[in-house]
Amino acid sequence: MKFFPESALQQLEYEKVKTLLAEFCKSEYAKDKATNLRIHTKKEFIDLELGQSYEYKLLLQTGLYFPNDFTLNISKELKLLGIAGAVLSGEQFLHIRRLTENTGSIFRWFDNERRIAYPALSRVIENTYFEKVITVLIDEILDESGNVKDSASEDLAGIRMNLFKKRNELRRIFDKMITKLNKLGYLADIEESFINGRRVLAVFAEQKRMIKGILHGESDSRKTTFIEPEETTQLNNDIFSLENEERKEVYKILRQLTHHLSAYAPLLKTYYEIAGTYDFINAKAKWAIQLGGNYPKVHDKAHIHLIQAYHPLLLIYNKTNEKPTIPINLTLHDKNRILVISGPNAGGKTVTLKTVGLLQLMLQSGLLVPVHPDSEMGIFKQIMIHIGDTQSLEFELSTYSSHLKNMKHFMENANGKTLFFIDELGSGSDPNLGGAFAEVIMEELAHKHSFGIVTTHYLNLKVMANKVAGIINGAMQFDEKNLLPLYNLVVGKPGSSYTFSIAERIGLEKRLIEKARTLVDEDHFTLDKLLNRTEQDLQKIDKEKKELVNLLKENERLKKEMQQVMDKEKHLQEVERLKYQHLITEDKLSYVKDMERRLKSMVIEWRKTEDKDKVVKMIHALLFNQKERMVKEKQSKKGNEKFIEIGGEIQIGNKVRMKQNRQVGIVKEIRGKKCVLQVGVMPITVDLKDLVVVKDKDIEQINL
Repeated sequence: MKFFPESALQQLEYEKVKTLLAEFCKSEYAKDKATNLRIHTKKEFIDLELGQSYEYKLLLQTGLYFPNDFTLNISKELKLLGIAGAVLSGEQFLHIRRLTENTGSIFRWFDNERRIAYPALSRVIENTYFEKVITVLIDEILDESGNVKDSASEDLAGIRMNLFKKRNELRRIFDKMITKLNKLGYLADIEESFINGRRVLAVFAEQKRMIKGILHGESDSRKTTFIEPEETTQLNNDIFSLENEERKEVYKILRQLTHHLSAYAPLLKTYYEIAGTYDFINAKAKWAIQLGGNYPKVHDKAHIHLIQAYHPLLLIYNKTNEKPTIPINLTLHDKNRILVISGPNAGGKTVTLKTVGLLQLMLQSGLLVPVHPDSEMGIFKQIMIHIGDTQSLEFELSTYSSHLKNMKHFMENANGKTLFFIDELGSGSDPNLGGAFAEVIMEELAHKHSFGIVTTHYLNLKVMANKVAGIINGAMQFDEKNLLPLYNLVVGKPGSSYTFSIAERIGLEKRLIEKARTLVDEDHFTLDKLLNRTEQDLQKIDKEKKELVNLLKENERLKKEMQQVMDKEKHLQEVERLKYQHLITEDKLSYVKDMERRLKSMVIEWRKTEDKDKVVKMIHALLFNQKERMVKEKQSKKGNEKFIEIGGEIQIGNKVRMKQNRQVGIVKEIRGKKCVLQVGVMPITVDLKDLVVVKDKDIEQINL
């Protein structure tokens, strides 16, 4: 992407974004990518990086672990690995092993399902492969601490075996000498030490001539002398020689391992880039979460449709200070390409301009932006900016001369893929002459089909916006009553500068205000007053619109609550209906069970009694006089209302009620867990657990 001037990125505070992004990076590779963040102009690159940031953001928000834990800077080791004759240390090989293991974890994480679910993230490892041989080669040579294993070579194993034997022999001799010399009182408190890799005795200085050997030195106080006994001199020489051979063999083995792994140097460099790239994507995702960044729809053309867009740095600052941030809504397309923003000073015109510019840079850098997800953004190939006082002492240019020089560059180089920002167009010169040049500049940029935002106080530019195709007005709202900016952009109408209103509110003498009014062209004053009144009317309409929206929402809420109440009532009615049906079913079941119990009792009675005719009559009455029986049962149930349950142990002669059909009878006989119950003229056998003891209600209670 092309920029004008060279300080355009600094003026839009893009460098601050890169600095804040780098703070989320853990690896040096990722920090370097953040510091040198690229701004793309090809849609495929922008979509890929936005997709990667969005997918990683989803991982973080859902708490899904992504296995990228390698953050070490091993660029030096990888460079050495590719140089013939270089030798890496055991620790450096462990770093390479960790890098390889990290890459293996990433490849295993991306199974077939996740490659489909996270296509943008999987693109990072698309053109490479995982080579397990690297870890196998390292594990054959090194242990977990990075030391060369004894099994790395036969020569090393033999050398270390001899070292082990010599050191054990030296230890035995030394232990005997220490025991002997301690008894003689020749040794100091520390008894022994190591000097230049050789084991020595710590002998009192006055006793040093009593021990034969090599003097290696004295303590600072000169009270202790360090002597290597002649009995161990040859052993120390042997050990020193073997240790030297061991170092040479270890160096040889590490050199061979470096040579073997040098063939994988390009692949390991790719692994390092993969780890750094995922760390960078992770940083972009965390940055997006902090900002509330989203993935808008991207068009491969010049287009801006921002919904609830925030300036990222202002948003962070206000969050820190617990202040609200007012978003902007803005649309620029083929028919309306240039927005002219007017309004009072300190009303948010420049902030709006910078918000659009910075969000566009962030999007084309692959960063999620703090806008509503339904927003749409296009792609621009050059950005031009003119903000603030740009007078140049070096070239002896005044503010207006510098302004015109920049405008000359704009008009000569702008095209349909240009996004420009001009703050206070035409300022620094005579209002009439500067305004005339400003009209020419805007008209030329409109004819070039460029997209841009211009801030101004000139009335002629506000009027021009309604005449020239492609140019529209916009205004920053202002609370005239409280003299406070509302920082809210309204597109479609020009805004007032509130010059006289502000003067009145701050208490300037009316005499001076009126005098100033007489000096202003009547048409100019009338137009500004009309804009002032129009803006206040629109603010009132917006307020009423918000109230209406709230009332509609409240009405919708009440409607939903009413529907819920109605649904609940319908549900209760359905439950009652089912209960009634269930009750009828229970009554029928109870009737069948009661009939079965009565028939069984009659069979028993048939077997016991000699008067068979009596039993036949009872069966006939049970089976064929059902209407009479139902009437009697109803009367019986009605009569049951004259009884109250008292519970207790059931005894012969008690009045009891059956729990199922609530008939009352008298206990005639108890047979274990059953009893013979007289109900009317017919005795029946009933389980004791199905009965409860009752008694007659008092007459007073019945009458009540």
